[in-house]
Amino acid sequence: MVRKNFFEENRFKTINEFIFAINCGAEVEFEWKGQAFGVFPKLRQTPDSPLQMLISQIYVDDPAATEQWYNTADELLEYTVCGDRLLDVITQVKVWNRTI
Repeated sequence: MVRKNFFEENRFKTINEFIFAINCGAEVEFEWKGQAFGVFPKLRQTPDSPLQMLISQIYVDDPAATEQWYNTADELLEYTVCGDRLLDVITQVKVWNRTI
């Protein structure tokens, strides 16, 4: 039997924990101020592009309008979620899903 994690178990307790998870390729789905966001590392914008990290709002009509591509997890933490820098709220967001 597989037990589903509780929100507190999925939560990032430190910024370094988030950076480590993203650098290892973790995909993360989280909520902040009632809006859902997704982080997808190790993707390519085009076949010739280097591996990067994508973050965007999800479950909206046009997620591409909110997407940003970054080269490092530190850069990704500068993304603005609902008016707040991800760096300032990553330990407070409700993590719905995280793969690693």
